[in-house]
Amino acid sequence: MSFFLFVFLFFLCIFLNEKCRVGVNSVCEQNNKPYDAALIRGNTESVTRNSVFNCCCAAEELTSTWSWNLVVVFLGFDPSTPQKGPNSFSSMANLARNNKILLELVQRPGNNVCADCSAPEPDWASYTLGVFVCLNCSGMHRNLPSVSKVKSIRLDYWDSSLVEFMQKRGNSEAKAIFEKCVPTFFYKPRQNDCIVLKDQWIRAKYERREFTGENNRFLQIYTSEQFESPMWKKGRVNKQFLKRNFLLSQRDFTLKYFIKEDSKVPKAVISMKDLNADFQPEKIGHPHGLQISYSEDDHTRNLFVYHDDGQTVVTFFNAIRATRLAYLLRKHQTLRNSDLVPQLTSKSLKEGYMEKTGPTTRESFKKRWFTLNLTNRKLLYLKSPLDATEKGFAFIGSESHGYSVSACSGQSKRGGRWRWGIFLKTPDREYVFMCEQESEQKEWIEAFRKIISQPMTPEDYANEANLRRGK
Repeated sequence: MSFFLFVFLFFLCIFLNEKCRVGVNSVCEQNNKPYDAALIRGNTESVTRNSVFNCCCAAEELTSTWSWNLVVVFLGFDPSTPQKGPNSFSSMANLARNNKILLELVQRPGNNVCADCSAPEPDWASYTLGVFVCLNCSGMHRNLPSVSKVKSIRLDYWDSSLVEFMQKRGNSEAKAIFEKCVPTFFYKPRQNDCIVLKDQWIRAKYERREFTGENNRFLQIYTSEQFESPMWKKGRVNKQFLKRNFLLSQRDFTLKYFIKEDSKVPKAVISMKDLNADFQPEKIGHPHGLQISYSEDDHTRNLFVYHDDGQTVVTFFNAIRATRLAYLLRKHQTLRNSDLVPQLTSKSLKEGYMEKTGPTTRESFKKRWFTLNLTNRKLLYLKSPLDATEKGFAFIGSESHGYSVSACSGQSKRGGRWRWGIFLKTPDREYVFMCEQESEQKEWIEAFRKIISQPMTPEDYANEANLRRGK
């Protein structure tokens, strides 16, 4: 019998064992016993070649033993006969023991989430680094064969020495080594972040060993007074991506970009005050796509850039975060680094198409791209996702100041094609938006309510007052 059939039967037994675990008994009833009944220990009804066994476990900790004896029956092993080789009975017993140890290890605090993106219930592990990781991150570890080698903790064979190493290391111990000196500004990706962020985080930790404290060369790159790099930037008018030179400065807290490498005068000078950066690979159409947004003449200006090298664009992103932190520390000298980290960069709370109409009853519904930001409490709408400037916006205050949102259904009489409506009420105006799907309607309402439920800060009050004066 092949080893692969054994593996299949082994995991079939584990599955059945989990389904059939019940109380404790010491009686084993048998019919047409094909082999020694003492081998059958487990509380399930087991079908063999010639009989049905109704077996009861003598102790709860032995409830998994029956599964191995079921494998013995199918594979034709005689436990009283010494076996040799990797498919021997002793090897299979070791496999069962090692599998049980790994499944117990992965449930411990620290090991029960992915070491790299914090996804729950990881079922892979790097046996050279000693960390438990999720399926997605395990694929990125495979790209580092000289540093990391991975196995499934459920499907692969584990040698005892590898299991012992996993017992000694684990996620918490590895974190103390590979994340010992992660800078406050450095972005640690989460489960839903884009691939390039997670891939470069893994490479920075294990391949380049940036955070072990062995040297500060990479820290100096992120926090240098000037960081310069070419980027491909989408043109505002012709919509083509053209090569531009970007210069990030901690001297005056600005981001500049130049049309040519030898240009002396920048095309734009962007202040760190309201700058935000967020990876948008799907929107931009490139796996390394980065959106940079900032305020310009009371509007939000968007730059869409990318670089073909993942390390370069992620380094640029973290250098922006480092510069933003330096700016905010200068502005808020009484606050700590940890207090300012949430303000360095942010993701939009919700993005997507909805239909909207103008303030008068005569205007028909038009399809627009909407972006809802929690940081500045703004709902922006654009004609298309890659527009350089929004066509308009609405400020979303708190419930105590007259802001509310609710669902409304039914096709509009003003030419709208979609029927899942949202009614947004503000002190100045009432908005009606239409969604194509009911699920989108629910997501948008949930996002609106998340902002409305949060109290406004003094800065929010100032922004609201300025926006009203501007109107």
